[in-house]
Amino acid sequence: MTGVYQPRGRFITFEGGEGAGKSTQVRSVAIFLERKGIDFVLTREPGGTSGAEAIRELLVTGSPARWDSTVEALLNTASRRDHVERVIRPALEKGRWILCDRFLDSTMVYQGYAGGIQIADLERLTAFAIGTLKPDITFILDIPVAEGLARTKRRRGHENRFENREDEFHEAVRIGFQKIAQRASQRCVLLDATQPEETVTHRITSIIQEKFLIDV
Repeated sequence: MTGVYQPRGRFITFEGGEGAGKSTQVRSVAIFLERKGIDFVLTREPGGTSGAEAIRELLVTGSPARWDSTVEALLNTASRRDHVERVIRPALEKGRWILCDRFLDSTMVYQGYAGGIQIADLERLTAFAIGTLKPDITFILDIPVAEGLARTKRRRGHENRFENREDEFHEAVRIGFQKIAQRASQRCVLLDATQPEETVTHRITSIIQEKFLIDV
């Protein structure tokens, strides 16, 4: 007796610099998928499992000088391995969709383009940890550095290690994401995050609906 065919779920990621509105858009898309009756997992990086959340605490708290880029890359990759094997792959294999606040592109940007590690080295590290897994689509929210950092100052919390980096670092992050959007244009959609939240959400959900043939 053969089992019932279960189509693979869809893997959607959200990227961008500090204050770009990723978390807001993830929640808005989650509401959209729920209304469409689509089973999904809402998750984040670094994080997504108990072990990966413990690593997150190491990465996003404390002084900016706490770790160098190489340590950050290794911690992020360890976190991602656990996240992928325990949450992302099993969910996709069951046909569930994944909405993830940051994924591998953030490592390429924060530790690569802005942190100084060669992209080829990060690509090899990523392949070792998770193989060829990539998102089906990635939404990159683009915002001027000054505006993004101003938004972060309005929210409270202790996860501010990267927010406290110098402006030059954040400018390099923004440029890095723009480069990824150009290099991987078949996968990535670059969006103007200075627009009203509702406008950005409408654009994202319209693209999702068209790309994955979701009924209106």
